Amino acid sequence: MRPYQGELVLNGPSGSDQLPPHKRRARYKGRNPRRFDEKYKEHDPARYADDVAKIIESGKTPAGTHRPIMVREIIDVLDPRPGQVALDATLGYGGHARELLQRIVPGGRLWGIDVDPVENRRAEARLRALGFTPEVFKARCINFAGIPKILDEAGGGFDLLLADLGVSSMQLDDPARGFTFKREGPLDLRLNPGRGQPASAFLQSISEKDLAELLRANADEPYAAGIARSVFKCRKPILTTTALADAVRRALPRAAGEADEEERTRSVRRTFQALRVAVNGEFIVLEQFLRNLPSCLKPGGRAAILTFHPGEDIRVARAFQEGLTSGVYARGSLEPLRPSAQEQYDNSRSKSARLHWAQRSAA
Repeated sequence: MRPYQGELVLNGPSGSDQLPPHKRRARYKGRNPRRFDEKYKEHDPARYADDVAKIIESGKTPAGTHRPIMVREIIDVLDPRPGQVALDATLGYGGHARELLQRIVPGGRLWGIDVDPVENRRAEARLRALGFTPEVFKARCINFAGIPKILDEAGGGFDLLLADLGVSSMQLDDPARGFTFKREGPLDLRLNPGRGQPASAFLQSISEKDLAELLRANADEPYAAGIARSVFKCRKPILTTTALADAVRRALPRAAGEADEEERTRSVRRTFQALRVAVNGEFIVLEQFLRNLPSCLKPGGRAAILTFHPGEDIRVARAFQEGLTSGVYARGSLEPLRPSAQEQYDNSRSKSARLHWAQRSAA
């Protein structure tokens, strides 16, 4: 007898061929999910493409993704062409790498490196799924200060080099990575969670005076002394992102009004930035990268660097200006390029971006 429509047929008496039980998605409060781990549609853009498109159209970045910044401007200054050898020195989500790869094939190759092993693996998988084979795209988990290690493999130098400094949206959005103060998570802030000490341990190893100096040096924090004092007044070690944010807010003078809350939030953001820079040695690594940069480029090769805060911006601008003066670079940006007004409206995370570029001398 043929089964009626919808009937489940078992091949044996044990019932071993039954369909697995339906797994319901996690419930959340309110109409829309708020926590990072609850945003199931944003974590599965292939299945919920229309929903994700609406999020992007609203000017937001879907959870667990990253929107590449100043793509048009980067393509203009790097001028990628088929057959060239390129390096994305901060692979991240792989958005910039994808744009470069599409322009250097056929015949071209791109190396993508990132210090974050978690995101590096995910980005490599995304680009492989788009058809970029190991012959065209090579991923490495190294810091961009270590670029000289791959020069021989790349044929001695690169025609194009891009570095997008700072942290990615994937790192900022996931509370488990400890980068965001908006949700509670471990106070970590490490780009590579397998190396070095988390920010919580770093805070226990530094003096109040040194912390204040660090906040000034790494983030130009105007309330540095008060924040350092507030942190050291805490009876228990600060182990979470929200605990640190609360300590910073307590340090600032209170006054009625929305502007006062905005000022406290800016100080929280600057404090997290200063600690992140310290925990990862970002300025030390950046200066080493800038010293190595000319020797990593072929004669006539071009480099583009995106910065997001003054500490990065000053160092990149100075290195490029010194290179232009000495003749190491033949051309370069006298003033950084900025995102268009439309991009800043569409993607609020682009507002602080500055794009510097330089072309190595042909000599």
